[in-house]
Amino acid sequence: MYYRENLIVVALGGNAISRPEQRGDVPEQFENTNYTAQHLAGLVAEGYQLIVTHGNGPQVGNVLRRVELAAHELYRLPLHICGAHTQGGMGYMIAQCMNNMLRERDVDRRMTAVVTSVEVDRDDPAFQNPTKPIGGFYPREEAEHLQRDEGWQMIEVPDQGFRRVVPSPAPQRIIEEGFIRRLVAGGELLVAAGGGGVPVARNADGAWQGVEAVIDKDRTAALLGRTLDAPIFLIVTSVERVSINFGEPNEQPLARMSVSEAQQHLGDGQFPPGSMGPKIEAAIEFLRDCERGSARVLICDIEHMAEALAGRDGTMIEPDA
Repeated sequence: MYYRENLIVVALGGNAISRPEQRGDVPEQFENTNYTAQHLAGLVAEGYQLIVTHGNGPQVGNVLRRVELAAHELYRLPLHICGAHTQGGMGYMIAQCMNNMLRERDVDRRMTAVVTSVEVDRDDPAFQNPTKPIGGFYPREEAEHLQRDEGWQMIEVPDQGFRRVVPSPAPQRIIEEGFIRRLVAGGELLVAAGGGGVPVARNADGAWQGVEAVIDKDRTAALLGRTLDAPIFLIVTSVERVSINFGEPNEQPLARMSVSEAQQHLGDGQFPPGSMGPKIEAAIEFLRDCERGSARVLICDIEHMAEALAGRDGTMIEPDA
């Protein structure tokens, strides 16, 4: 049965599926997803209804690399199709792991994956300024080869190498909104909008077409949460709490922030664009002009989700008083 106060939109970070120190093959992805599903299934057992979103940066990057390596024999796949493929495959994996964990707990619920498209503006400035990293890291020589021969745009990440970047336009609307609403109203557990959703834009005739971009998954998750009027947006990342002065001797973990405080810290450069910045921006977007007095954003790691929901851990971001 559906109770709105128990609805949570969960945005899984990359560590939930592929970890930086691993190769990231399918067995490792299943192992990591099973671990994440154990904790998510515990939330379902406590009575929460979950709508799970996830990133796909490493996976879609690897699919694109596979496409390039096979181009001498097979036709190429555009980025939006690669995104749809990874969304479907990863949704299948997350749903299967969740259903197995729910079965182990004797919880009579099932999770279903919905391949989701998200509309973007074809004139979004992001198409002229690619910034979204996808795929793995490459040494300088290989990165220069990919730039020269494949037309990839690359950025250098200190101490890690070079990584491909693609446009990341702002999500405007979830195409399957009505269908997802009906499933949520029926109490279903869902995986939706994986990888930020498949980006589509209107052409001159008003028809939707896939575009070469990757939407930030946290921003799409925030949009999904607002669309569903969810009271809780849970961003799962690699740290137990958000901190200011991160990595410095005076690092300060934060248990609570208002939207204004989060905006202030963001403006002060406390949350870098390549790590915590997009998550804080998504939190602010979710709570912006919020009329749901009980709405809140929680940011924590996988192991502390239940404690964060109980107010004992993680970082809570709330609307301004």
